[in-house]
Amino acid sequence: MADEIKSVKVRQFHLFERETLSEAGKPSDRPVRHVVAGAVFENPFAGTGAATQETIARLAEISVEVGTVLAQRALARFTDLERPRAYGKGVIVGSDGDIEQGGALIHPRIGLAMRKALGAGPALIPGNAKVAGPGTSIDIIFGGADDAWDYDAMDATTVSIPGAPAANEIALFVGYGTARVNARIAGASADTVAKLVADIKAARK
Repeated sequence: MADEIKSVKVRQFHLFERETLSEAGKPSDRPVRHVVAGAVFENPFAGTGAATQETIARLAEISVEVGTVLAQRALARFTDLERPRAYGKGVIVGSDGDIEQGGALIHPRIGLAMRKALGAGPALIPGNAKVAGPGTSIDIIFGGADDAWDYDAMDATTVSIPGAPAANEIALFVGYGTARVNARIAGASADTVAKLVADIKAARK
């Protein structure tokens, strides 16, 4: 798969898997698995200062290529389970980079690769970006893949890579998951929330 990525020089691939069997002394009522695939690659714009529109556009293109490979690697860990119902993404930009470089990798286009791999959408994919040094952790936030109001799908997992990203590197992460362990939070429906928001906006006028 590394050979499929031509746009950047990948140094490492990582796979983080969390399988939860119980919580608070209660066994899980279903298989619970969250998998995050990560890639550490050279930042082609390290040391160039604030990201330009051209830089952002190029990194958005790169995100689709790298994101496709990461999505395939993560989803391969679900072949024995039901289709994942949650997804999330994150990026750590090394200290010679710019936060907007990270934003370009996780916001404009990587969702296309993630949705196509899963066959899901259009729910917004939670994303998290930071500029930091080697070994820094980042929370990958999960939200519903088919329904943004899927409370059972909302979860998070923390990942980090010892020794990465270096100052001139980027660590990009793509994650998928099942429902949260023993999920039992009942919330308002999307229609109810939409009405409440409309009432709030009307009250501001």
